[in-house]
Amino acid sequence: MSKVIVLRPEPGASATLARAKAEGIDAIAIPLFEVAPVAWAAPDAGAHDALLLTSANAVRNGGNGLAALSGLPAYCVGEATASAARVAGFRVALVGDRDAAALIAQLPDGLRLLHLTGVEHRPIASVTQVAVYHNRTVHPPPSLDALRSGVAMVHSPRAGARLGELINQRGSIAIAAISRVAADACGEGWRTVAAIDAPTDGALLALAGKLWQGRPR
Repeated sequence: MSKVIVLRPEPGASATLARAKAEGIDAIAIPLFEVAPVAWAAPDAGAHDALLLTSANAVRNGGNGLAALSGLPAYCVGEATASAARVAGFRVALVGDRDAAALIAQLPDGLRLLHLTGVEHRPIASVTQVAVYHNRTVHPPPSLDALRSGVAMVHSPRAGARLGELINQRGSIAIAAISRVAADACGEGWRTVAAIDAPTDGALLALAGKLWQGRPR
């Protein structure tokens, strides 16, 4: 039976599954990665004006180092990231609804930003980046056969690239991607590929649900 496949790591996978269940979408999780903290040292907070947070994982896995940065306002991509930042005690100054570039474009010129990010990340000009977590690849992901005739939810470009590495027979699988960059990372040959404009789990699930409801019967 066709299903929506959630590829994101925990705890996000369980949150997406709960939302899918509430909306009557038949979904299962096959995480391609697992998130783990890495050792890091907090830079001098006085050398920065604000934090840039693009993933809730940075706050969830930042550990004791976050305390040294607690006085900095946080600019967050997505409400999920902002919510995690508030729980950790940060003052959220602005929440962007697209990506890091779009958020930065809204900020004053010359702002000294400190980006807490994963080990695998895209460089951002004029932004100091410090890795605080790692998305470790799951070898091998279980139950990949469940993808057949299903809809894969791709939450990041790295997940798209990993999915492309794992799947050769793609013609029966639809892709719902959180951004055009994530969609492009999946490669070609899928039944259909669609991306959303606003990078939220709710919007991505809505897209996946539409593709799932329109699946071949």
